Amino acid sequence: MKRLIFVALVFAACGGEPDQRSGPTHPITAPSASSAAVDAGAPRAKRFDYPDTPQIDVAETLFGHTIHDRFRWLEDGGDPKVKAWAAAEDAFARARLAQLSDRDAIKQRLTELFYVDQRSAPEKEKNRYFWTHRDAKQEKAVVFYRDGKNGAPKVLIDPNAWSQDGSVALGSWEPSHDGARVAYLKKEHNSDEATLYVLDVASGKTSPIDVIEGAKYAGVSWTPNGMGFYYTRLPPVGEPGVSIADRPGFADVRFHMLGQDPKKDRVVHEPTHDAKTFLGAEISRDGHFLLAYVQHGWTSTDVFYKDLRRASDAAQPWKTLVAGQPHKYNVWAYKDRFYVETDDGAPNHRVMLVDPNKPERAAWTEIVPERKDAALDSMNLVGGKLSIEYLKDVVSHLEIHDLDGKLVREIALPAKGASSALYGNPDDDEAYFSFTSFLFPSEIYETSVATGATKLHFKLDVPVDPSKFVTDQEFATSKDGTRVPFFVVAPKSVDKNTAPALVYGYGGFLGTQKPRFTSSAFPWLERGGIYVVANLRGGGEYGEPWHQAGMRHNKQNVFDDLRAVLETLIRDGMPASRIAVRGASNGGLLVGAAITQFPELFRVGLCGVPLLDMLRYHKFGSGKTWVEEYGSAEDPADFDSIFAYSPYQHVRPGVKYPSVLLLSADSDDRVDPMHARKFAAELQADSVGGPVLLRIEKNAGHGGADMVKSIVESVADELAFALAEIRSAH
Repeated sequence: MKRLIFVALVFAACGGEPDQRSGPTHPITAPSASSAAVDAGAPRAKRFDYPDTPQIDVAETLFGHTIHDRFRWLEDGGDPKVKAWAAAEDAFARARLAQLSDRDAIKQRLTELFYVDQRSAPEKEKNRYFWTHRDAKQEKAVVFYRDGKNGAPKVLIDPNAWSQDGSVALGSWEPSHDGARVAYLKKEHNSDEATLYVLDVASGKTSPIDVIEGAKYAGVSWTPNGMGFYYTRLPPVGEPGVSIADRPGFADVRFHMLGQDPKKDRVVHEPTHDAKTFLGAEISRDGHFLLAYVQHGWTSTDVFYKDLRRASDAAQPWKTLVAGQPHKYNVWAYKDRFYVETDDGAPNHRVMLVDPNKPERAAWTEIVPERKDAALDSMNLVGGKLSIEYLKDVVSHLEIHDLDGKLVREIALPAKGASSALYGNPDDDEAYFSFTSFLFPSEIYETSVATGATKLHFKLDVPVDPSKFVTDQEFATSKDGTRVPFFVVAPKSVDKNTAPALVYGYGGFLGTQKPRFTSSAFPWLERGGIYVVANLRGGGEYGEPWHQAGMRHNKQNVFDDLRAVLETLIRDGMPASRIAVRGASNGGLLVGAAITQFPELFRVGLCGVPLLDMLRYHKFGSGKTWVEEYGSAEDPADFDSIFAYSPYQHVRPGVKYPSVLLLSADSDDRVDPMHARKFAAELQADSVGGPVLLRIEKNAGHGGADMVKSIVESVADELAFALAEIRSAH
């Protein structure tokens, strides 16, 4: 049984300022550039010919602090004036980016690297196999199927044909257990918002009846007979009494019987009415148990269940497996037992066995103990065994355990890198797993759970010679003494005094930055550059303590960790003027904080689909679902810590900030584009550093435009901009 996966924040010069290691040097009560009253008609100096941006002061008081916001008018993305301003900013950015000397060559190299054959591991349902494949000449991956292992591949879903401009994307898809049908999501403008459809595999036709709106978090779970499924439904955008920010709290779980009007689907679990939660459900493959999850951010989970053999789901109340505990629980129901992977009593996670007839916490039995030397990163129940992936200093180790927890074998991996737990079904011996590392293109292996016999299923063929490069793992010491790992990929012969460095970080939501093959890094490496991946707190590299040390009131630790990595690179001979910092989404917040806290430690900031106004993030998009991770500025217990680092409020006049490229998306309904708009305006108004560009991807959501050519164009702009700005400093 598959664990539920909810949408996360998800997926890249020396200013002479005083030391800011403890964060901004001014107290939060002192006026910053954005907290000083500004005359709407006041002139401002321009170092670059940016589009004109009116300044209209809005003041409010929060917990005794007066906050001035001169660019709040840029929050309304539907306002024609905002649209015109954004279009002018995008045009200005693209005109400047198009003139960069290396851009065309980088774009050509990225075209070679990205337009290659790609394939996913197959999913077997009854006697049918389903997988995705993108031909080297295609923009989007296509869903294929075959009857039997040696049957002829047949196209099932081809999103390349859905729109001429590529603006309609395929979301998640799930075949029924009999292999007869596939439920899939279609997304307009590549946003998170989705509509669910059901396709008959044999005929290739999509049902005109089984069409469900509000499928952003659908999480389809089929019944064993394939005649219906459970899913999560959101009310339509604009429904009276339901704001965008509060909408996640109105999600409910429903059951849909094929061929019936979805508007009449019965509600199986009522809404939580708490926008900080995610709600989902799944049915065990044998149909015995229905499980419901209430996920409180990325910190805790409540789990409820029903035994469907005793009565229908509508005829019995939910039983509580666990609720109200500050821990996470992932449950696999198999042969009338629950296998629970959890951090309850085990910060590095362990596996517990539960009898559904005796669900009391005291009756749970530990079968796979917590390991102190490694964090349990992923797990699956496949082939009647437990497949567990551990991380030791961010390197994967893959094991098979019996259902009583006894170790059967460790699966040998090709090198030090990143693996996955096995993919497969609980009763099928046939399973698959993936492997990759910075210099090892992704591979998929087929294995027998029973015997361990393994063979290569697919290898990503990329025009790169990995033998020209080396990977090292190093460690920095953060402000509080914490040991922070980071990977360094570089040409075998490199001079750190002259090589440009591209430093990537994320630091949040349990997002583990494993050593994965990254095609977009190679144009940088091939130009003599160094590629660095920082494993900052807030991720899951060392279990739940690592995550909690970088969330909520501890968020400043993440920025301190990045600072420590940059200082280590500089101490080892890398000039700050040759460093670019890259991050997106929560990683965009990281870049924004770095820009405003220690601008003297790097030359370029590449800031993608970012959160930047942390005093107001919860009022837009999916913001309230992240309150457990960040806190809320409306809560006095959270305000001081958020205000102390929120990048938008800490731009100050006269500071020599790095050159900045902000990358936004016009249809991002996860992180509202207002963050990028306001931060760009603030930096352009006051920065005396390098240029500040705002590039806006059209027909794109939080994950981009879902086309290879769009990725190529965007990454080419990032890398060319970073190289040009670094060269201009020397």
